[in-house]
Amino acid sequence: MKIYLIAGEPSGDLLGSRFMKAMQAKNPNVEFVGVGGESMESAGLKSLFDISDLAVMGLAEVIPSIPKILKLIKKTVQDVENQKPDIIMTIDSWSFAARVQKKIRRKKLGIPQVHYVAPQVWAWKKKRAKTMYKYVDLLLTLLPQEPKYFIPYKLEAVCVGHPVIESQVVHGNVEAFRQKFKISADKKIISILPGSRHNEVAALFPIFLEGAKQLLERNPQLHFVVPTVKTVAARVQKMCADSALPLTIVENEQDRYDAFKASSAAIAASGTVALELAIANVPHIIGYKVSPLTGWLAKKFLHIQFVNLSNIILGREIIPELLQERCIPVNISLYIEGLLNHDEWYDKQMDGFKKVRMLLGQGEQTPSEKACDIVCRLIERK
Repeated sequence: MKIYLIAGEPSGDLLGSRFMKAMQAKNPNVEFVGVGGESMESAGLKSLFDISDLAVMGLAEVIPSIPKILKLIKKTVQDVENQKPDIIMTIDSWSFAARVQKKIRRKKLGIPQVHYVAPQVWAWKKKRAKTMYKYVDLLLTLLPQEPKYFIPYKLEAVCVGHPVIESQVVHGNVEAFRQKFKISADKKIISILPGSRHNEVAALFPIFLEGAKQLLERNPQLHFVVPTVKTVAARVQKMCADSALPLTIVENEQDRYDAFKASSAAIAASGTVALELAIANVPHIIGYKVSPLTGWLAKKFLHIQFVNLSNIILGREIIPELLQERCIPVNISLYIEGLLNHDEWYDKQMDGFKKVRMLLGQGEQTPSEKACDIVCRLIERK
């Protein structure tokens, strides 16, 4: 069995690596080809190109990268033709994945086409739900309410569950972490997570660092940890060099989860990482800022009350969302200080996290195992 996988950013890369490991346990002779990052490469994939080239978000930010992205789409489609896989599965990053899937469909190669992680049609671009069936045969969703948006429009859609419940994030080792990075027990640790895309780090990290400085002035017992990923590690290190903060950068997955376990609070970009923090029971706030044009378009076209997944799942705000003009250092420092002092936001989060964990609770199979079974059945039907 040969499976072609395409993951365009770190969250999809992690999801892809878990799928690969589950499939390898089911079928040791499976072969993986395609596009992925460090997690998928560690599971045995040789990526066609470096996915950091795709790590861009927001209309104003994407435009300069369009020529390069178009070349990568063409390169990927040509590689699919050459590899002749039994199935192709794109993971998240629908803007890139859709263009690849459309071109493959037009070539009539007869390869079953799957997409893993539903586009957030409930948030915007609801018409996507009406047209996806033209380009993919099957959609695997993470949240239980998502299939209902696609099934009425001729697309088979199945919820496999959210991969965060497979994470080792709840099994971090505090003592090992403090010892490894020489952080004394009297220091309270704050994790800073500025995102996995270059434009996210460029826009958010200076604000997060300034917020940390203001926080440190009133709370000198703090130590800051920045868990990062390969795509932006060099940029993060460069920006930290001038911060003058008591700060530690960590890059591998185990150190990341150990850091979460050791953290008294966290400052995070909006995204899957915020759900990981909720599962790990880490009090946190999220901040996000895009260009004025992208921000204006989001306000005009987004049809959701919240952007944070915990808030969306619960239907109420337990995680402060500091977006656009609210994403400023003074707000960050004040909210984190409140969480450290166990204010009302802290109480809301401790209660809310229990409900989030319950709603995403594990069944008999992990999401990755369920995804593997469904993909194998699709291949057999070919």
